[in-house]
Amino acid sequence: MRKLLLTFSLAVLFITATQAQTNDAYSKELKKMFELSGSEETYKAVITQMMGMIKMQYSQVPAAVMNELEKEFLNASMSDLAVELTPVYKKHLSLDDLKGLIAFYETPLGKKYAKKTPAIMQESMAVGQKWGMSIGTKFAETLKAKGY
Repeated sequence: MRKLLLTFSLAVLFITATQAQTNDAYSKELKKMFELSGSEETYKAVITQMMGMIKMQYSQVPAAVMNELEKEFLNASMSDLAVELTPVYKKHLSLDDLKGLIAFYETPLGKKYAKKTPAIMQESMAVGQKWGMSIGTKFAETLKAKGY
């Protein structure tokens, strides 16, 4: 019985350690992909844009406090984010997929795309907001025309 329990315990320990190493390797590659792809800069652009809206909502808060909060959020560790996002990405992309993306982002075209991604995302968000408002308006008009 002791041998069986010991064998089982060692198997669980081995599996857990192997999975942790796999997740660490995956997280490391995911972070590298974020850096090369421009995702890190995109996240920072999103935070900056969100802070602009928050600053307008909380205009009574001193600028120094808001600037300190913004700095804190901008300095958030991408390593931590990569660890948190690992299960999500792992569900959809293999480690080899990540390595393929990294290889792409190391090419001249990949570097150009990564450099342009934050601007593309920022401009796309503005277009998306305008588009969403247009759809909302048309939806409301259609409901009104139908008597609702």
